Amino acid sequence: MPFQQNDIILFQGDSITDCGRDRNDPSSLGTGYALMAAARLGLLYPEKNLTIINRGIGGNRAVDLQNRWEKDCLELAPTWVSLYIGINDTWRRFDSGEETTAAAFEASYRDLIERTQKNLDARLVLVEPFVLPVPEDRKGWRQDLDPKIHVVRELAREYNAVLVPLDGLFAAASVKAAPAFWAGDGVHPTPAGHALIAEAWLKAVGALR
Repeated sequence: MPFQQNDIILFQGDSITDCGRDRNDPSSLGTGYALMAAARLGLLYPEKNLTIINRGIGGNRAVDLQNRWEKDCLELAPTWVSLYIGINDTWRRFDSGEETTAAAFEASYRDLIERTQKNLDARLVLVEPFVLPVPEDRKGWRQDLDPKIHVVRELAREYNAVLVPLDGLFAAASVKAAPAFWAGDGVHPTPAGHALIAEAWLKAVGALR
């Protein structure tokens, strides 16, 4: 059983995690994978009194998480930290010319991990970013995103974190249905895409077989 009594599970990231949450309501989980995972956890572990928190903010990059990590992670004292960031570090290069190199992304991501480990006794879950080839120009993003995906994988290995390997899972899912079925713009998941993320997350942490 992966969870302990009164565990606090924090979902952190960008718009994929945010997914319309009410930022005036600290308990709001949005309408995406964080809500879906929380619902399933409540069903699976009703006796554990789990607290689920969503602090995703649309448009965030890794550096933005660094700037708010004290307030939106450390002060919340979670026992699980789920970190899902990276696609905006690629997107800003293509829509505004703001490049985040793989090295800069790694430095920011490593800082988040190390600050978490220094201040909290929390289990880390690293969710790798993904992109699907819809519209067509998203194919050109691979050159920028792939090194960042590898950064997340290497950091998961280095810090003994749980890895949620989304990029490969979405590629495999796109064999069963067109990429737009899972993410209409190649980035933001549809309800089916969010369900895929939630199930992958739950399997990765050991809540589902």
